[in-house]
Amino acid sequence: MSAEDRAQTSEGTKVTNGLYIFDIEMRDGKRGRARGVVVLCEGRIMGGDSYFYYTGSYTFRNGKWRGDLVVNQHTEAVGRTLAFGGREVTCGFSGDYFSGGAEVEGMALVGKTSVTFTARLTLKDAM
Repeated sequence: MSAEDRAQTSEGTKVTNGLYIFDIEMRDGKRGRARGVVVLCEGRIMGGDSYFYYTGSYTFRNGKWRGDLVVNQHTEAVGRTLAFGGREVTCGFSGDYFSGGAEVEGMALVGKTSVTFTARLTLKDAM
C-alpha cells in the first residue's frame, strides 16, 4: 500500500461500488491460488472464477472492512483436485480498504478443516 493509499484510508475512504479483480492465495494444508472477479455493491459481494461462484456481504468503517462469503462450485474440474471441490464453503475475512482496492486475510471452513487465505482486490470499473 502506498503512502497516498494509507493517507486516504486514514481519512475514511469508502468501499467503492464496482467490478474488482481478485487474487487469492490459500495457506496451511490446502495450498492453492485463484483469480477471478467480484462485484462489490452496497454491502453485497457477487462474483466468481473458472470453477466457483461467490456470494456474501461486507461492512466497512475507517479504512477497515470485514465480511463473509459462501463459495459454491459451478463447473467440474476434470483431472484437477480443487481444495473447495464439491463443497459449499463458508469464509470470513477482514482487512484494509484503500482507494482502488483492498487486502484481506480470512479463513474458510472446508468440511472440518480450516484454511487460511490472503487476497488482494483491485478496482477495475466503478459503478
